[in-house]
Amino acid sequence: MTATLERVDVPRTAPARGRSRARSRHRWTVLAFMAPAVLGFLLFFGYPLVATVGFSFTEYDLINPPEWTGFENYTYMFGDKLFRTAAYNTLWFVVVLTGLRVVFALGVASVIARLKSGVGLIRTLCYLPSLTPPVAATLVFFLVVRPNDGPLDAFLGWFGVEGPLWFSDPAWAKPGITLVMLWVSGDLMIILLAAIMDVPREQYEAAELDGAGPVRRWWHITLPNISPVLLFGAVNSIILALQLFTQAVVAGSAASGSADATGSTKDLGFPENSTLTFPVWLYAQGFRYFDMGYAAAMATVLFIVSFAATAVLVQRMRKASYQEEGGPGA
Repeated sequence: MTATLERVDVPRTAPARGRSRARSRHRWTVLAFMAPAVLGFLLFFGYPLVATVGFSFTEYDLINPPEWTGFENYTYMFGDKLFRTAAYNTLWFVVVLTGLRVVFALGVASVIARLKSGVGLIRTLCYLPSLTPPVAATLVFFLVVRPNDGPLDAFLGWFGVEGPLWFSDPAWAKPGITLVMLWVSGDLMIILLAAIMDVPREQYEAAELDGAGPVRRWWHITLPNISPVLLFGAVNSIILALQLFTQAVVAGSAASGSADATGSTKDLGFPENSTLTFPVWLYAQGFRYFDMGYAAAMATVLFIVSFAATAVLVQRMRKASYQEEGGPGA
């Protein structure tokens, strides 16, 4: 018997040209909807970033045309004594404020998550300070802790305790600003509270049946489940500390009494440069001394450090998510 091959006609799909036109129309539709966001990003972020990096290699005073100086601004930066002071103050806030802000927000969120009644009211009261404008929040805190006639000093006086000078004392100025930032950390508290409430109840019930107490359940169940959110809060706090400006300027201005009618101060960093953060010194270079090239170099360094912190956040979050899904190292 001989086998014969017969041609079988298969119904053809849409012509390739038609599919190509459909994909092209879809692509242009997507680009049309994305155009406002892309143009806004290029106009308000991309161009300023490129211009800042370009100006960082020049001497520019906002009046005369910029003159190319190469790496002179960066070389001068690391020999600038006040630059080192500002970098140290900012590093202090990065280390101290980041740890305290995450721990404080996590502690408040953990307490609220265990409450049985009045949760809505307490949650609102803890979150409301984060809605306060930074200038108002700092001024209110300054009035509360103002030496001699502030409510806190009066309260401590009842027990014979003499309160510190806070923003007038170099040793207490940075801790005072840190307390202001903790007071307005309700936004991070809400995020952590949502993460805690999202932990599966079945895991707590299983651990309780195994005899695990509240502390062990919190340590072995709550923390591992919310670790990506904690990492986000840590890097968010790092970026916040790197960009700390308003609270430092307002606290130093109020304590020194050197603010003029417009609210600007002539004594940045008061007292004794203890509140001179990196952004404050950057602002002084650009808009007080009109050394925009040097200010652009400082802004470039600040951007690189902030970008590095964000890159670490994304990498760690991806790794944590991959391990949670059962990847290597889970």
